[in-house]
Amino acid sequence: MTMLTFTAVAHVDDVPPGTTKAVAVDGESILLCHSNGRLFAVANRCSHADEPLACGRVRAGWIACPVHGARFDLETGRAMNPPAKAPIRVYELRIVDDRIEIAR
Repeated sequence: MTMLTFTAVAHVDDVPPGTTKAVAVDGESILLCHSNGRLFAVANRCSHADEPLACGRVRAGWIACPVHGARFDLETGRAMNPPAKAPIRVYELRIVDDRIEIAR
């Protein structure tokens, strides 16, 4: 059984409702998203266009790629509509005190 290692990446106040924040962990860009009263952590790359999702629209538990409009479910990473077919990576997230930590 592999133990997850959590890394503190931001404070809860850094990601107000309806916003995103890109953070780097071990050279990888991860996007924190605050939607529907929850925080999520996903890869900051569209699986279709290989473009950053950081400027994408966040609504009702999904994020849209700013280039082609492909939407991804923030909880599962599932591609919700064309042109994307492949999911994006999601990361386990926890909050300790007021810090957001991501599992690696």
